[in-house]
Amino acid sequence: MMVNRMARRTKLPKTRRGAWFVPVRGSYLPASAAGWWTYAPFVAYLIASLIIGVRDESSPLLAFLFIIPNWIAAGAIMTYIAARKS
Repeated sequence: MMVNRMARRTKLPKTRRGAWFVPVRGSYLPASAAGWWTYAPFVAYLIASLIIGVRDESSPLLAFLFIIPNWIAAGAIMTYIAARKS
């Protein structure tokens, strides 16, 4: 018998009650209003740092050196918060 791989259901990790985030494939997605209120400023910061980096730097290398460390730091902080609140 051939089993359709697409028809198999994957088990989602059980989240605890009141969790702000849900773990999804090595990352986290907002699962509650508190999660969205935390996630929205994070995305706004990423967009603002991109705009500032591209607008204010004189060369693409300087823009890259401004944007990437900001994104890495923001991503690390967001991942830490999401891991603690999931």
